[in-house]
Amino acid sequence: MPSIVDNIKQTQDRIADKLSHLGRSAFDVTVVAVTKMQPVDAVEAALQNGIGHIGENKVQEALRKIPMLSVPYEGFHFIGHLQSNKINNLLSLKPLLIQSIDSLYIARELNRSLGHKNRAQDILIQVNTTAEESKTGVSFANAEEMIWQIAALPCLRIKGLMTIGLMSIDPERTRPYFTQLRELSETIAKQNIPGVELRYLSMGMSDDYLVALEEGSNMLRLGSALFGPRNYGGTK
Repeated sequence: MPSIVDNIKQTQDRIADKLSHLGRSAFDVTVVAVTKMQPVDAVEAALQNGIGHIGENKVQEALRKIPMLSVPYEGFHFIGHLQSNKINNLLSLKPLLIQSIDSLYIARELNRSLGHKNRAQDILIQVNTTAEESKTGVSFANAEEMIWQIAALPCLRIKGLMTIGLMSIDPERTRPYFTQLRELSETIAKQNIPGVELRYLSMGMSDDYLVALEEGSNMLRLGSALFGPRNYGGTK
């Protein structure tokens, strides 16, 4: 079975090759290693071999794991559904980016907590492009209006959009949703909304990241591509 080091090297090579064919720089893309259910030693191995950003889906798991890391990292990203009663715990971990703001309610609650701490926070707006009930996210139809409303909250800085593609063995089936998010980003960027800087298009996971790159993604969230099949035995 390939090691984490082998997986990282192979994935980095695939990304570099795809970007080269697209005429894009390798520095154009940030890889966020999805460390859900990965033990601390696996996360540290990734950090020691070219990974700089890590992402967790659950606040409780992040609270257990991140303080145990002894290897430096560039940024911690929260990428899962955020519950209002977990906001203060999440903020204690000083996330570089909260990628999963999926409602005006949670944005307001986050803004309120940040205000009490005299802090600001970079966020992405999660858009449910596939309209699947199993996924959270702002609906595509309401995304523009929601972004205008969230942009007015003084402690939040909108840095881009995020989506989860269609879960399919055929990555081509998810291409239209990535195209949709890119076009939405371009539309919003033209509006010059105060406080909105659409630097990131976070789309693409282990099964569809090459298609996502073709559609303009500059932030990938990769789990099994880096770590191999997930170990559901828990964290170390």
